[in-house]
Amino acid sequence: MGPADVRELAAALGVRPTKQRGQNFVIDANTVRRIVRTAGVRPDDTVVEVGPGLGSLTLALLEAAAHVTAIEIDDVLAQALPETVAARLPQKADRFDLVHSDAMAVTGLPGPPPTALVANLPYNVAVPVLLHMLATFPGIERTLVMVQAEVADRLAAGPGSKVYGVPSVKANWYADVKRAGAIGRNVFWPAPNVDSGLVALVRRDPPRTAASRQEVFAVVDAAFAQRRKTLRAALAGWAGSAGAAEAALVAAGVSPQARGEALTVEEFAAVAEHKP
Repeated sequence: MGPADVRELAAALGVRPTKQRGQNFVIDANTVRRIVRTAGVRPDDTVVEVGPGLGSLTLALLEAAAHVTAIEIDDVLAQALPETVAARLPQKADRFDLVHSDAMAVTGLPGPPPTALVANLPYNVAVPVLLHMLATFPGIERTLVMVQAEVADRLAAGPGSKVYGVPSVKANWYADVKRAGAIGRNVFWPAPNVDSGLVALVRRDPPRTAASRQEVFAVVDAAFAQRRKTLRAALAGWAGSAGAAEAALVAAGVSPQARGEALTVEEFAAVAEHKP
């Protein structure tokens, strides 16, 4: 859908994008097609989309995939989307499901298990939603999300980068992560005051470790809660004391004087294995 289509549909529904839900609707059809193309959506894919809004990306995904399930929290938008699909792509309406819910509360989906996640994620909840979906639906092999450019940089950052942090490590637990393009402000209505970026994730096996994901993530959270401190100091609360933290780090082959931003996800997993 182009700018006129989007605004006409929004007016008919009485919809005004809200900052509270981070709503910025894509009004450029070429951008929507680019997202689907960059995501590598295949004819046999079942795609889950979070925050479909007025449905521009949904329609493009339906043209490319076998099945699309959209998760929408907004009452008016959730009610309208199936009607939009039926009106504009009637031949694909039976390949579409709508889940009216907060994505963070979703633990199951109708239809076939999703193989891909493609979404224009609301800026204020992008990282928790992405991590929740990856954790909840292990069949998601490929992901492409549009997020605030700063968040895109954090997600795709590697060890040693100034913006490497909790989102970088946790996303890397599930997948290989990379920046997949930049998106300007003028393709949205309303235009946000920040640029956006595409992030591509390709699922891979998590690090081989005796520690659980929750145990590893606890180390990550502790390490970056005081990111300027050495790991010996930052992990003191997690380990019980600075001495215990040092012992765990040494046992994992990590320098107690290092900082969290220097460690790979595999090294965080090794540290978690040696918690006293």
